[in-house]
Amino acid sequence: IEFKWCVLEPSVLREMIDVVSEEPGIINLATGLPENDFFPVQEYKDGLAAALASDPLTLQYRPPFEPLKKHIVEIMEKRGVSCTPDQVFITTGAQQGLNVLTRMLLNPGGNIILEEVIYAGLRQTINPLQPKIHFVKTDLATGMNTDEVEALLEQGVRPPFFYICPNAQTPIGVSLSLEKRKKLLEIASKYRVPVIEDDTYGFLTYDGKQEHCLKSLNPDWVFYLGSFSKVIAPGLRLGWMIAPASLIGTLTVLKEATDLESSGMTQRAVSAYLDKGTFWDHVEVLRKEYQSRRDVMLECLAEFFPSTATWSKPSGGMFIWVVFSDVMNTRDLLDYCIKNAKVAFIPGFAFALPGTDASNCLRLNFASCKPDKIRKGIELLGKAVQEYRKL
Repeated sequence: IEFKWCVLEPSVLREMIDVVSEEPGIINLATGLPENDFFPVQEYKDGLAAALASDPLTLQYRPPFEPLKKHIVEIMEKRGVSCTPDQVFITTGAQQGLNVLTRMLLNPGGNIILEEVIYAGLRQTINPLQPKIHFVKTDLATGMNTDEVEALLEQGVRPPFFYICPNAQTPIGVSLSLEKRKKLLEIASKYRVPVIEDDTYGFLTYDGKQEHCLKSLNPDWVFYLGSFSKVIAPGLRLGWMIAPASLIGTLTVLKEATDLESSGMTQRAVSAYLDKGTFWDHVEVLRKEYQSRRDVMLECLAEFFPSTATWSKPSGGMFIWVVFSDVMNTRDLLDYCIKNAKVAFIPGFAFALPGTDASNCLRLNFASCKPDKIRKGIELLGKAVQEYRKL
């Protein structure tokens, strides 16, 4: 028996975690991890202790925790979204929400429209269904090319959904312009195609900007995915979806096939942490610190990188996408940099869908290193790029 979907390259992102963990002295500008120092460890410990003390069944199988769902309703109000607890679907991270929606909406071998470079977790989600992928480009300043999306629909392509990370898209870091947000939602409504909005980085916004989430602009055609991974800690594996109440039963059945339910203990601990009312102060600290680190990285790219390189200038999230205009195999460059410069990044091919090419691109994480290490890392990387080009 031939299982075509099992023929997968190992996750480059997972490999990079191993490399950074095993190689001494590596400056990690690669992995998609937030800064460890900003985890609210004591506050979470207090929340966990409170949960265990107040409810002896915290460690038992339990249905979704209603107080947490009420907290999420309040969080969504900050994103301009009005919803009710019966529309909140608890997930084991946003990745699970994406997986559940894909299994509900995408038929095997069906058509799908995606950006040429995309979140690697989506690739892993859709691959078992072997869809026919239609590509659209992404502008470094304004995001997904919605004109190309519309053209494909006019040609008769009928995807079951649009996937979009409108705020600090992974891996590029660009936020979709307001004009394109409205255009995509108009297309979705006209052609009756739901939108999966991955808003994992929607709370990490800089320069005083707060981008509209798509769900706030058109609640009827958007499935919203949120996560505590980047604003509290990824180890919690806790996220949520905002979906029609009529679909929660279907989503629950699909979710039960993977993990039965999300950790009741984690739900109660996070809810107790949110009860303290310090969450938004914590988010403001993250915004301030990550904005400062972004600024340092942008300044260093301008100082140390060659004129053949351009890069995104994100207003949120954790990543900067670098594009070299000349021939540059960043997969080979990565090996050279790890060996000779002790700097790690993610090469562009890790995010490129089959049939597309991002071999001249790379992704940098500005969130997980302190400013002095960012400066040293970009200086070493810039020198390594110049040396590699002479080989």
